[in-house]
Amino acid sequence: MIKSDIVDRVAEITDVPRVKAAQAVDTIIEAMKIALCEGKRIELRGFGVFQSATARRAWDAIPRPASRWPSPPARRSASSPART
Repeated sequence: MIKSDIVDRVAEITDVPRVKAAQAVDTIIEAMKIALCEGKRIELRGFGVFQSATARRAWDAIPRPASRWPSPPARRSASSPART
């Protein structure tokens, strides 16, 4: 379904001219776009939730070789029965 399908459906259900339905749909989409740009969350019950998220930097997605990560220190137990 594309925007023009939504406009047609709104015009059909509400019995208003297609031009008025297009204005209504445009207004709703514009309000949602502005809210998302301001970092707000949009929740439409029974439909879904929309929110903008910060994209990860490309560098974070690159796997790094294990040699670049420090290995944890070896754990030594003073009371180990194997070390008598």
